[in-house]
Amino acid sequence: MKKNLLWLMLVVLVLVMAACGPSDDQTGSDTDAEGGEETNGADSEGSEEEAGTDEEEITLTLWHIETGPSGEAIDAAVERFEEKNPNVTVEVSQQENDPYKSQLSVAMGGGNPPDVFSSWGGGGWLEQFVRSDQVRDISNDIDQDIYVEAALSAATFDDKVYGAPIGMAVVPVFYNKDMFEEYGIEEPETFEDLKGIIETLKSNDITPFALANQSKWTGSFYLMYLAERMGGTDLFSEAFSRSGRGFDDEAYVEAGHKLQELVEMEAFPEGVNGMNYDTGQSRQMLYTESAGMMIMGNWLVNNVRDEMPEFEEKLDFFLFPSIDGGEGEKTHVVGGVAPVFSVSESSEHSEAAVELVKELASLETSQAMADNAGDIAAVKGVEYNDPYTQRVSELLEEAEFMQTYYDQTLPPELAQVHLDTTQALIGLSITPEEAMAQVEEKAKELLDE
Repeated sequence: MKKNLLWLMLVVLVLVMAACGPSDDQTGSDTDAEGGEETNGADSEGSEEEAGTDEEEITLTLWHIETGPSGEAIDAAVERFEEKNPNVTVEVSQQENDPYKSQLSVAMGGGNPPDVFSSWGGGGWLEQFVRSDQVRDISNDIDQDIYVEAALSAATFDDKVYGAPIGMAVVPVFYNKDMFEEYGIEEPETFEDLKGIIETLKSNDITPFALANQSKWTGSFYLMYLAERMGGTDLFSEAFSRSGRGFDDEAYVEAGHKLQELVEMEAFPEGVNGMNYDTGQSRQMLYTESAGMMIMGNWLVNNVRDEMPEFEEKLDFFLFPSIDGGEGEKTHVVGGVAPVFSVSESSEHSEAAVELVKELASLETSQAMADNAGDIAAVKGVEYNDPYTQRVSELLEEAEFMQTYYDQTLPPELAQVHLDTTQALIGLSITPEEAMAQVEEKAKELLDE
């Protein structure tokens, strides 16, 4: 009986020792069974550290300029991203349009850019960062098929994609339809018709165009339309590609003369070049009905709905009229793609940054912007529930040509000369011949091989 008891104790001892055996041996056995190499303690420890990295608390920085409903759509996308990635915090910096350009350029040049930033795509502003290897190629990171081809092309250089777009924009002439009805004004078909509207509004002590041109890009819309209406669809592309007419072509000079004709007719407010668009000075002129029209992108509806929602009932739009004898048509529009979100090449968390871009430039975000901000979607599948947005979308679809913004398409140095000379034209401090000669001179310096 003692022998049986001793035997039983030995069996129990063996079982206990087996159960307490080293886990490394077990791990190694499992790995070997799968055909892999034996895992030693150091490798196992490394795996645990790698797994821990997946849950590492990281912070991404996001810079953009969207306001109102568009800004809210961006905030909602950030919230969705953080919910899906609880270990990631996104620090959002929303900035005003003009300071943003300079601040991002400084950040890029100083080697301390945000992880994700917005732009207008195009061959100038974004491209300068792409050419200096400061933007990540996301061609294989995003589903390119979900985006409208024309929109995605704005962030594509040398067949590589460097940004994901959310919206597209068009720049019509907005006007107060109640005011037009009161004074018996009809939408113009020609530039002469438009000058007639200007005279009618002036005779009733109303500033024809609300324009705040301290930032210069707002006045550029007028010159872009006048130049296209004079020189046609190929005027800018020939000058930009150096394949025909230049920036000093007769059509550009005549566009400058017509712009100054508007100034001399007092179509713009007094002190126009000192007025600030970002602070809403020109929009207030619309809201208070001291001005009747405004050439601005369709994002103006964001501001109206945010600042003076009751004014939306009075807001309508038409396309800039044709010019007798000119080559352009009223069905041609000025427009662009924005926002486009990109990832900085130097981001320490580029994979997470790419995922943030995908959430930002998603169908859900684009739908929210279409519903609440009047944006035209750059993402396929958006349904337009807003009648205003539907109208703008149809206008864009029916447009026979889109002229992209000069200041976003041209190289930055050349764009600045264009903006400076356009502001000088509006200030009547330079002749059209002098202005266009300066732009052409800089184009030869930067664009000619």
